[in-house]
Amino acid sequence: MILGGVAAAALATAAAVSSPAVAAECRKGPVTVGYIPKLDTDPFFQSANTGAQQAQKEIGGKILLQAPSEATAEAQIAFINNMVTQGVDVIAISGNDANAVAPALRRAEAQNIWVIAYDSDVAPKARSLFVNQAKSELLGEGMLESLGRAIGYEGEFAILSSTPTATNQNKWIANMKHTIATDPKFAKMKLVQVAYGQESEQINQQQTLALVQAFPQLKGIIVPAGIGLPAAARALDQAGLLGKIKLSGLGPVSLLRKYIRNGSVQDVWWSVPDLGYLSYYAAQGLARCKFKAEPGATFTAGHLGQYTVGTDTIVLLGPPKVATPENVDSFAF
Repeated sequence: MILGGVAAAALATAAAVSSPAVAAECRKGPVTVGYIPKLDTDPFFQSANTGAQQAQKEIGGKILLQAPSEATAEAQIAFINNMVTQGVDVIAISGNDANAVAPALRRAEAQNIWVIAYDSDVAPKARSLFVNQAKSELLGEGMLESLGRAIGYEGEFAILSSTPTATNQNKWIANMKHTIATDPKFAKMKLVQVAYGQESEQINQQQTLALVQAFPQLKGIIVPAGIGLPAAARALDQAGLLGKIKLSGLGPVSLLRKYIRNGSVQDVWWSVPDLGYLSYYAAQGLARCKFKAEPGATFTAGHLGQYTVGTDTIVLLGPPKVATPENVDSFAF
């Protein structure tokens, strides 16, 4: 039987997700790491790249950065294929869609290329390692807790995510929903809608104001997206609603400093350059077989110290922090 294009693509994706990851050959010296972030205009990934560049200066090798102009799996697949053609040793990707990019990543592995994910995971069977900011449950709980404090743990709130397929944000949202359903502390908080800003400042601003209009009793919005949180803050500020409606989420502290200082925005964050720094050390060490991508394996990442590969071959940068009026100046980005 000959399968149609959709059916064949579905089978290819299923095979890529379910079959074991392919181990590439060990390299003998510093390697070329090809970075594919979600979006070229996101300052989050620009900041992460500064950390990777610092690590590159310390241990050698090369960085090839190619970023899509739209946050879609299709755009990333084209760059994955380009990386294979250009002969990189490692692909480091922040996935826009965990499963959709998996077949292309598996083809890269079949061409003797190591694959790791950073920031946002891909299908575990399509990569060797995932370098994550912090445990997903800590980030989800942190954002929910910070908004809860701001609104007195009572009232309607919405979530403004980036895209429906964003792996990391979907995990955080799932954790928030579970916490609301199981923790009596949040019993009086009601999630009214999950909206999407599509990694666009303009759409995030439009969606923020649309949520306010749709839900007159709205008390807060959680924005788990680096571009979305500053955009939402500006939209509410210009509408004269910031403060009346509280914001929590993830975003560059440098773009939110004045809102954090006046108590309108709660920001759960970490050192973004350190994430890029750690990902580069992990990529170099893995490709040179200095450690194995298996739970319990350890490696050293420069000034950050020693890290241990955890369950599901995930490496965690460290616990998140909440930016407050008291500590806001300690965040460089």
